[in-house]
Amino acid sequence: MSADVFWAALALMLVFEGLLPFLSPGGWRRTFQQILQLRDGQLRFFGLVSIVLGLTGLWLLA
Repeated sequence: MSADVFWAALALMLVFEGLLPFLSPGGWRRTFQQILQLRDGQLRFFGLVSIVLGLTGLWLLA
């Protein structure tokens, strides 16, 4: 993977991360407040699922 691909992926991630707060700040705030109510184990599970999905996507695209 070249550095250009890495920086392009990082930039695209920032675009996607910014869409929800830009389009629906109230909905984003409510969602974030609900996330804060989750227990550590639940947050770890969602983090693990995100990692597995991301790695699977990379594996499929490689």
